[in-house]
Amino acid sequence: MTAQLIEKNTTPLQKVAVDSVTLDIIENALKNARFEMDAVLFRTAMSPGIREQHDEFPLIANRDGKMVVGQFGSFIHGFMSLYEGTIEEGDIFLTTDPYSCNGAISHANDWLVLMPIYKDHRHIAWSAMFGHMTDIGGKVPGSLPTDARQIYEEGIVVPPIKIYKKGILQEDILKLILHNCRLPHWNHSDFNAIVAACRTASKRCAELSERFGDDVLYSAMDELLERNKKAMAHLIMNAIPEEKRYFEDYICDDGMGMGPYKMACTMWRENEKVIFDFSQTDPQSVGSINFYLNEEMFKMFCGVFMIMVFDPQIMFNDGFYDLMEVRIPPGSLLKPKHPAALSCRTHALGRVFDIISGLLGQGAPDLMCAAGFSDSPHFMYSGYDQQGEWYQLYQIGFGGIPGRPFGDGPDGHSLWPSFTNVPNEFLESYFPLRIETYETIIDSGGAGLNRGGNGVRVGYRFLEDGEISVHDDRWLTYPWGVNGGKPGARSRKVLHKADGTSQLVAAKCDRVKVMKNDLLLFETWGGGGWGDPLDRAIERVTADVNKGLVSIRGALNYGVVFDEQGALDVEKSAVLRLKLKEEREQVQLFDKGGSIEELKERCLAETGFAPPSSPRFMGAKKDLLV
Repeated sequence: MTAQLIEKNTTPLQKVAVDSVTLDIIENALKNARFEMDAVLFRTAMSPGIREQHDEFPLIANRDGKMVVGQFGSFIHGFMSLYEGTIEEGDIFLTTDPYSCNGAISHANDWLVLMPIYKDHRHIAWSAMFGHMTDIGGKVPGSLPTDARQIYEEGIVVPPIKIYKKGILQEDILKLILHNCRLPHWNHSDFNAIVAACRTASKRCAELSERFGDDVLYSAMDELLERNKKAMAHLIMNAIPEEKRYFEDYICDDGMGMGPYKMACTMWRENEKVIFDFSQTDPQSVGSINFYLNEEMFKMFCGVFMIMVFDPQIMFNDGFYDLMEVRIPPGSLLKPKHPAALSCRTHALGRVFDIISGLLGQGAPDLMCAAGFSDSPHFMYSGYDQQGEWYQLYQIGFGGIPGRPFGDGPDGHSLWPSFTNVPNEFLESYFPLRIETYETIIDSGGAGLNRGGNGVRVGYRFLEDGEISVHDDRWLTYPWGVNGGKPGARSRKVLHKADGTSQLVAAKCDRVKVMKNDLLLFETWGGGGWGDPLDRAIERVTADVNKGLVSIRGALNYGVVFDEQGALDVEKSAVLRLKLKEEREQVQLFDKGGSIEELKERCLAETGFAPPSSPRFMGAKKDLLV
């Protein structure tokens, strides 16, 4: 059984011709409405994750649920295929359960709101949006437990329900949900803000329909989808070969001592359709790093990548989905079986983008990017202040952006669409901490003709006793370089205690007690380099050294020599560059820094994190005095 759509006005919509001017007006109006959804949300939400960092994803879809404008692709197909009930005018749906919407959202912190848009009692479109809630209950503050084994340990999970029924808020249901959250006032505000954003899109669609007619809006949406499909068909035929390509990368660990976990994909084309096969990906984890990858979402990731590389003028939407087939085996890391834990899926979600780059880039190396999305670091800090008030911080960190064909990767930037950092002034005003360091990490970006972006070092000085959680990756594997570029540096977290001792903190951990005046140095990974670093203009290397982005020692990776006073030595640089070119091996398309076994040995020597006997384990990570 699937959802049953109910309309009082059953007059069918008709396909009509839409002139190019009208089509452009409707396209831009829908784009503006999508960004207006963002503006409404940011101005009315309370949590810094949404209000400041913009951790939300909107869309406007046609009557059939295909996204016409948005970011992550449509959430509606998965909802419609599994929801058993009616859809009526005035209804607004809420779900937080990935297993009830085919992974349209990928963990329970994401609250998904879907709203059917009606005009004159006839269904004409959809609006939808989801946002990450700072807390939904569960066993740890922030609701992202690294040691969860089932989704039930991660907080309240809401199946698809009518949170508004024929325009009436179901207050008892909302009250029950909020009662299970540590910050109900934040959740309530963020929920209302998401609903308001969806209502804004509904109003704008109704206005367009009133202006141009229902049939014109309906036909224009279909035309925008069809236009995208034709453009993507051309790109696929020209960019994707019939022979198979393969790429793999790894999640370093699962926070419970096991790993690394392989994510692998094979890609090929059959006529006009491209196939992505994840059958060689590792089985699901016992822990919470599983990522329930929605096939439509993956198609959108690939489509956006291809559009940005080959033709940025193409408007991306769901129109091309019939041209892609995604095969993900049940029970794998990317299609775990219920009730597997999902809360820390961000590591795999970020790594998917690196895999797409590695797959699609093999056919066009000059256009591919290095690795650098890699992850989305999370930091959480909570406790009671001196007044007995509960405080709870959830923050997303940024790493180095990969080197690119057309330039260096930005330093300490987000690859998520429209994401921003939480201003330090905001953090210090609302939470008992002080930001003592906020800087890029010198030499952390991979060397290359185009340098990988440097990672970020943030120093959190805690002003109250509390607990922290750290969620990060790329502490074992490197963000790889391409076309001769070198890998970026790995991530690292060090806690400097008020008593003068220090300890290395695991990349994934919860319930780490911190005391007043302790200092955490949170260091993220750098982006991989692009192209031969020995071909980088000496003037560019000199500028990097002068800006503090590359050290004098790091400049040697580019074959550039400075004396002890920091003055460039042109003659020695020329000699060193020639020597390095003669001595090096053939330039490889990918430089991952070594095999997994080599990376294990190197990491053990550098960190003291000891792997036990089982090859499936990276090690029960112990605190290390440094």
